[in-house]
Amino acid sequence: MSGDRRFAPGGTVRVRRAFPPGHVRAPIYIRGAEGVIERDCGDCINAEERAFARPGLPKLPLYRVRFRQRDLWPDYAGAPADDVEVEIYANWLERR
Repeated sequence: MSGDRRFAPGGTVRVRRAFPPGHVRAPIYIRGAEGVIERDCGDCINAEERAFARPGLPKLPLYRVRFRQRDLWPDYAGAPADDVEVEIYANWLERR
């Protein structure tokens, strides 16, 4: 997957709703949520593999994705425009 830029800044994505065992880099609170690609962070060593002392190769595209806080937490009482950004690997993302 190295070099495969499946997502461009401004594109809408959904985080896969998956719950694999072990160490993963997708926080539970964003799984299943829709967000917008903020930036392409480049190809990075796969930290999910590194957590198990494996080489983390091939590198995977890493993206910073912006989520509206009110979409993540229905009881959020802050401003409607408040958001949170999360860096997440492409293998967790689906095009919307």
